[in-house]
Amino acid sequence: MGLKEDIDRIARQEQALVFPEFTENTAFKLGTSLRRLAENNAWGLTIDIRDFTRPLFYAATPGTTPENVDWMRRKFNVVKHFHKSSYRVGLEMRLKETTLDARSGLPVADYAAHGGGFPLRVAGAGVIGCITISGLPQRQDHETVVEALCRMLGKDFVDYALGPEV
Repeated sequence: MGLKEDIDRIARQEQALVFPEFTENTAFKLGTSLRRLAENNAWGLTIDIRDFTRPLFYAATPGTTPENVDWMRRKFNVVKHFHKSSYRVGLEMRLKETTLDARSGLPVADYAAHGGGFPLRVAGAGVIGCITISGLPQRQDHETVVEALCRMLGKDFVDYALGPEV
């Protein structure tokens, strides 16, 4: 799959993976599902789920560091700013042969256009927050979040997966 096709597929993911509602209980179920997945695969993973006003779920598995927490903060900032997944924004920057700093004046110290941040969309409300993970290669971070969202929303991940990187 090429860069343009990846961007289009991610846009489709973002439009399709919409919650009818998103509560504290939803965040807990989604977060614990991801934590179990990390434990079962022995992944060092940090998980952060929040709306735009407060944290709703946080977990870290063995093997993570404070650097993962900072990566999540920076990915969250990208999702909050663009209402797009952090991976999609990074791919769009790569396609345009630019950076967030050059294109939008967003400093690298506070914004990371790398995989792992995904907008939480609620029907009738739009983007209300973000789920962010850190610890895996960026494409795998992105795909792990999408797979967890598909499971939670009863969608077949095969229909939304990116496939191997070209």
